[in-house]
Amino acid sequence: MRLLAALLMLTLPALAAERPNIIFVLCDNLGNGDVHCFNPETRHRTPNLDGMAAEGTRFTSYYSASGVCTPSRAALMTGCYPRRIDMHVSATGGGVLQPVAAKGLNPSETTLAEVLKPSGYHTMIIGKWHLGDQPEFLPTRQGFDSYFGIPYSDDMTKDKRPDSWPELPLMRDEKVIEAPVDRDLLTRRYTEEAIRYIEANREHPFFLYLPHAMPGSTKDPYASPAFKDKSANGHWGDSVEELDWSMGEILAALKRLNLDDRTLVIWTSDNGAPRRDPPQGTNAPYQGWGYNTSEGSMRMPMIARWPGKVPAGKECRELCSMLDILPTLAALTGSPLPKQTIDGHDIRPLLFGTPDAKSPTDERGFFYYQIHQLQAVRSGPWKLYLPLEKKRAELVNKRAATPLRLFNVRDDIGETQEVSAGNPEVVARLMKLAEAARAELGDEEKTGSGQRTAGLVQTPTARKLE
Repeated sequence: MRLLAALLMLTLPALAAERPNIIFVLCDNLGNGDVHCFNPETRHRTPNLDGMAAEGTRFTSYYSASGVCTPSRAALMTGCYPRRIDMHVSATGGGVLQPVAAKGLNPSETTLAEVLKPSGYHTMIIGKWHLGDQPEFLPTRQGFDSYFGIPYSDDMTKDKRPDSWPELPLMRDEKVIEAPVDRDLLTRRYTEEAIRYIEANREHPFFLYLPHAMPGSTKDPYASPAFKDKSANGHWGDSVEELDWSMGEILAALKRLNLDDRTLVIWTSDNGAPRRDPPQGTNAPYQGWGYNTSEGSMRMPMIARWPGKVPAGKECRELCSMLDILPTLAALTGSPLPKQTIDGHDIRPLLFGTPDAKSPTDERGFFYYQIHQLQAVRSGPWKLYLPLEKKRAELVNKRAATPLRLFNVRDDIGETQEVSAGNPEVVARLMKLAEAARAELGDEEKTGSGQRTAGLVQTPTARKLE
């Protein structure tokens, strides 16, 4: 087995030389239980994602770096914990950026698009950005050649704050081309735009980032007429099934254009389904809802597909996260890493199914932050919920005391057996990892030694139709 692992590692530089096309698809608020290949009990029909999983690898211990939108997307773009780059909280103290925000991803940070461009990649984002709506923070100033999409969440509409928010804008590059945009048509339009982009750029390596707006943040999700009222789970299900259709259309285009075996496609979500009454999405079999540090909120479904490179029909149970995407794609394409400190790891051995490959995250641990507060740490199969006198609950400032708890979340995925008493050495080791995180990334009012600042503008202006 070790010989096989060594031989595969020798092939990794050759894979980098191929410079594959890369498509990264990020759904919004879609839970692990919303897709059949991760939850056979779902009411949603997801044949295209099920087929993608059969042709690729499912990652079942893959985490978002946050339970909410802006921080998770900042982590994806930079390979950094949101708290390291000051994208864990808005300028007004909220969990995500809102329209006309003074804050955004600092242009001095190196994004995934900026990592890939020197290696000859054309770069495009189609969808929801949510890392700042001011010109200085838009994707076209952060390494993307082109942008087509909405700059923040689909629920951030003028009717919510008529005096300060504009109509929900659809942008092309840095110009608003529609306002308000018809949210029913976003998934279809994004898909059509993605296929046009793939067709136009098939002669050279491209990076397409497709962060969908759906199922989204509204209590009544959107879908086009072809999918509206067609699912067994209301408009949430309609939205999920249209997202499945979208993935199928993109994979079909890759085959039609003979790009299938030259394209790495990664599909996932930014955070888990939020609590709704009655329930809409589901994070089964994990506990908890979106917008916090539960497994249901941060443990995401993820599928990677690259025929002939990523093993077909496999499951990877090793710990990995959104932080690992940037360093992995940098290594895969022979691109230099950012000069600034990042938190992710190269997980190519996991991606390519190297026998006995282990998570590089286990040694340092993976940290669950709720806005300012460090609440839990995972290493290997273990998740330690830290003892907190005033644990922050979701996006509100309610606080409550919570005890130390330890679970084996790899095998006991429903967290039914609390095992701290029988594993004191594990508790001690994870507490030590948490202290190291507090020192470097900070916790509550304590500033970490490795923190950097976000971007700020003095007088933010609204993105409006010109």
